[in-house]
Amino acid sequence: MMWMCVAVFLLWMRSGRCTDKANTSDLIEYTAADFYEKLHSGKMMFIYFEHQVSPTISLFLVELEKSAEALQDYGVLVGKVNCNKELVYKYCSEERLLHTAFLFRGGKEFLSFGLDTIFDVNSIVSEVLFAILRDEIKYVHTDADLLAMEKAARGKKDIVLGYVCSLGTQEHRSIMETAYVYGSKYQFILITGGPVLKHLGVNESSPLSRVWFLHCRVHSGFMIPMTSERCPLTRMRKPLSTLSLHSFLQLMEAPLVTEVYDDPSSVQPPQFPYQQTPQVFLFSHPATEHLDLDTATTLAWRLRGLALLLLVHRQSPAVKTPDEYNAAYRLPEKSLEVKYLTLNSLDEVLVLFADQEKDEEEEDDDEEDNEGVDDDEEDSHFGKLDDEIAAAVFENRGTLPDMDSVTQLTSDNFHSAVAQSSLTVVLFYLKWDAVSMAFLSSFIEVAERLADSEVNEVQMSVVDCGEWTDLCAAQPGSAVPFQPITAFPSVLFLHPQHPAQHFRGMLGSEALHRFIMISRVASPVLLSTLEEAQSFLLEVPHPELAGYQLDRVVGLFEAQAQTAFTEAAKSLRGEALTGLLTDELAEKWAADHSVDLPAVLVFPSWRTHTHPFTLPASSTAEELLTHINTALLHPMPELTVENLPSFFLLGKALLLLFVGEEEDKIGRRQNQALVKEMRTVVESGGEKMERYLACWIHLGRTPAGMSILGSYVGSMPPLPALVLTHLPSGDQIYQYPPNTPIVASSVLHWLQRVEDGTESPTGLLDEDSWPPAFEFYDFLKIMDMQEPDSAQQQTPKEEEEEVNEEEVNVKEHVVVEDMTNDNRHAHSEL
Repeated sequence: MMWMCVAVFLLWMRSGRCTDKANTSDLIEYTAADFYEKLHSGKMMFIYFEHQVSPTISLFLVELEKSAEALQDYGVLVGKVNCNKELVYKYCSEERLLHTAFLFRGGKEFLSFGLDTIFDVNSIVSEVLFAILRDEIKYVHTDADLLAMEKAARGKKDIVLGYVCSLGTQEHRSIMETAYVYGSKYQFILITGGPVLKHLGVNESSPLSRVWFLHCRVHSGFMIPMTSERCPLTRMRKPLSTLSLHSFLQLMEAPLVTEVYDDPSSVQPPQFPYQQTPQVFLFSHPATEHLDLDTATTLAWRLRGLALLLLVHRQSPAVKTPDEYNAAYRLPEKSLEVKYLTLNSLDEVLVLFADQEKDEEEEDDDEEDNEGVDDDEEDSHFGKLDDEIAAAVFENRGTLPDMDSVTQLTSDNFHSAVAQSSLTVVLFYLKWDAVSMAFLSSFIEVAERLADSEVNEVQMSVVDCGEWTDLCAAQPGSAVPFQPITAFPSVLFLHPQHPAQHFRGMLGSEALHRFIMISRVASPVLLSTLEEAQSFLLEVPHPELAGYQLDRVVGLFEAQAQTAFTEAAKSLRGEALTGLLTDELAEKWAADHSVDLPAVLVFPSWRTHTHPFTLPASSTAEELLTHINTALLHPMPELTVENLPSFFLLGKALLLLFVGEEEDKIGRRQNQALVKEMRTVVESGGEKMERYLACWIHLGRTPAGMSILGSYVGSMPPLPALVLTHLPSGDQIYQYPPNTPIVASSVLHWLQRVEDGTESPTGLLDEDSWPPAFEFYDFLKIMDMQEPDSAQQQTPKEEEEEVNEEEVNVKEHVVVEDMTNDNRHAHSEL
């Protein structure tokens, strides 16, 4: 009993300890002398040798400090050695150890860990304990491996078998912590996948962790029914955590059947540690006492892990329950009331507690319609599909957005609805597409925002292309003013008597709202006075646009020579404000800006309106549009999550400067100087730099840039960092030499070495391969299987022979399927 109390105390300390040390740092910084002293004492130590502190290392040190308190309960000292202050031979002299932490045991290095495997407190604790217990915890991959372990443990130890979908998780940590406490009592086995899962009835793609208890030891009182060479097993039904696993193991130690001679109402509820477990009572008669005990034992094995079974002897005068009842049960924490039953079979008890278990799981997980294994597997598949968008949409699948603020278009009302508004914004979506459903919420949010601002001339509409396929797939030449919709979601802007315009911005509420508000303005705006022209440059056309940066383009033409500019302006609608001056007013403006007619003046938002770019008038709208877009492009733009896709569309190689977050004015000035130097690179390089897009990422404003930089060079380099990537000629990634000053002349020489092939690449871009997430999503493969290429016409005789052969195959399939179902679960749950 003392041993059990110690185990409970230790596990309690790990799951919810007192917070006396909450405000103190547990991460000790050792000097070289301290390190060697602890090392020679033979104590276990988990040490990181700090060289340079980058954002990635800083995050790791925070998690390492959290793990110090957890690992000290297991006799492991956690700390760091600052190699910048003093050197420790071997560990401070090699830069390759920058991303490695070490476990020392018995006065020598025991194991090393890459920081990519110990990224948070759970992974640190689980991996360190896994290393310490690696001789005690076995790993199996096939059912043959597990069978060998069962044979070795039979009659000696029970087995705790844990499955985690990946190492370093909270569930992995829970198993390791429990194994540290109970390792001498049970044989712990860990599996992360493989054929053994099939024999346990688990789909390998399931992300849910599981634990089984294999009864391989002979218990006192009742012999385990060893009817096969396999040890019977019991599955833990609650979600895996340290405390739930401890409670489960304690429940496995409970008596299989307890015989009582009191009435169920007088029997005490379960005491610690079984107080959360239901009780089931069966009644025994003197004439059938042995048979009743066998029946109780059989039911107890089937209820193992669900309830405690008690056999009530009616021969005792204290039993007052009427003879019409042959069973009873009591639920925990729901008063001491005992409910009595008249059972016709033992399966009725199993159904009762299976339903109770399902209700509890639904309450704990806030899930609905959790009716079986098939639903669970489907949910688990979806949880791993695609990305966070798919997961978020799936979690909210029961809540449909309110569609009152948008018009739902169909084949019947499309033309009449579009004709009623000067601007109709249409979202084409699919209900089963995760991105469509995520953007639908943003689309509705914009619609509500326009309604609140009393923008009545814009009609926000949606088309469900799963329902109205004829409308979405209408062919050119039909009555609809757009090409067939082939990508989802798609947003079209429809102006009466004008071609449809695609929205190609970011799928977010802000980007769409900005595009709509700019689209409300005519393109181009005909400017008839100097006052109108000045107002066009200086004022915002609508208060809702006050917070946005606006690009402006002004055309100076004679009345009959404006066709190309007008067409280009239509393409720019929603992206920039365009104005048109003609005849005498155009001549006056041309004289004021020292240009000749015809001309186009471009006023980018990042440049003052007194210094526009002057473009010659082009003969075609496409050529003019290219020149305008080039002039609007910032010479050294800052990349963000929102604008990155638009810059990728330019198809240029990216010359990326990564700068860190500034802590003071000095840091800000340094970053500004770096950006200015890169602008000098662009200006000095001339035509040579036109093949590159020089840009920069501020890691403070765009934290995702840290992941991008790490993926490019394999680790987090010192900042600032300059990288050349996405070259049209190949997938190579080049890094400007770290710790080398970023000077325009040096950068240009480096780029020249890259072009000459004398510079070695730092790495390669990942292949743009997007295979189906699961085999059942490989629709092309399924179609090929359903329509084989070798399909040929057959004679009636051949068809008859094939039908007969199919009948034989069907019968064989049924036989095989029956045999498979019989042996599907080599381990039968009790």
